[in-house]
Amino acid sequence: MTLILAIESSCDETACSIVKDGNEILSSIVSSQINVHTMFGGVVPEVASRIHVENISAVICEAVAQAGVTMDDIDAVAYTQGPGLIGSLHVGVQAAKTLAWQFHKPLIPVHHITGHIYANAFVEKLEFPLMALVVSGGHTELVWMKNDYDFQVIGTTVDDAIGEAYDKVARVLDLGYPGGPAIDRLAKQGKADERYRLPVPKTADPMNFSFSGLKTAVLQLDARLKKQGVDVVPADLAYAFQETALNSMVRKTMTAVEQYQPAMLVLAGGVAANSRLRQLVSEQMESYPQTKLVIPPLKYCTDNAAMIGAVGYAAWKHHAFGDFDASADPGLEMPCEL
Repeated sequence: MTLILAIESSCDETACSIVKDGNEILSSIVSSQINVHTMFGGVVPEVASRIHVENISAVICEAVAQAGVTMDDIDAVAYTQGPGLIGSLHVGVQAAKTLAWQFHKPLIPVHHITGHIYANAFVEKLEFPLMALVVSGGHTELVWMKNDYDFQVIGTTVDDAIGEAYDKVARVLDLGYPGGPAIDRLAKQGKADERYRLPVPKTADPMNFSFSGLKTAVLQLDARLKKQGVDVVPADLAYAFQETALNSMVRKTMTAVEQYQPAMLVLAGGVAANSRLRQLVSEQMESYPQTKLVIPPLKYCTDNAAMIGAVGYAAWKHHAFGDFDASADPGLEMPCEL
């Protein structure tokens, strides 16, 4: 039995979890700042880091207590090294180092996105080779894994991430922050309308993604219609944006599935909670019965420390330990070379 204490603080959630053998959650505590940042229309980095400082000790203590263990039982301390907000990351890094030093535990620095991928280990045992579609506010990537703890980014966004585009379009529609859930709900009330036709994003590399032009097209269409005195139907515009963005992304994912023939396809990241994306991927994957599809429950889509514990266990098995010289790295690239 291996117990990993994991810490996640890359953005606006302060989280700690105790994970057993990479697939059993003994505790998972998440202190969210969403109510604070909603007032500002987005995450304010300085505010986020200060709240992390206020919450981190209590969150760690509660996770250990809820798991019914002591620090003597813990085998290693895993933490998010990057990417993320530098101030937020720094709080988690320092907390992890303090615990590791005080209780003589090995450190495991983790790439945040690998955590989102390994969150699927709480649903099913991961099968390799594996393809992951990572979709969040800061990332849109196709990650190919030939083996356990072996990452290769084969496709990424050339501009905005999908979650970032959702937030910007939500501002155009005056839906507030966060934009993803609001657009997902509103789009259910919309319908196809030729007046809201939007350009399909194109990239030179068929595996890459682009959403900046689509976001701009929504803004320009909204402004043009209002200038013409046409009443814009927010639900129909939200529907047009979501259908264009998600269908483009799913088509590229299916191209990757055809080319790489993975044993498993997993969704990962906050936008994996989008109901329409889950529906589209499920429908398209019916044509690829040789590839198992895993879609994480909503509680494993958003940031949490359990996912850091899951990938931390994989790193533990591969002896991918860090040291006390490692610092927070907001631009950390994948694969994470430890």
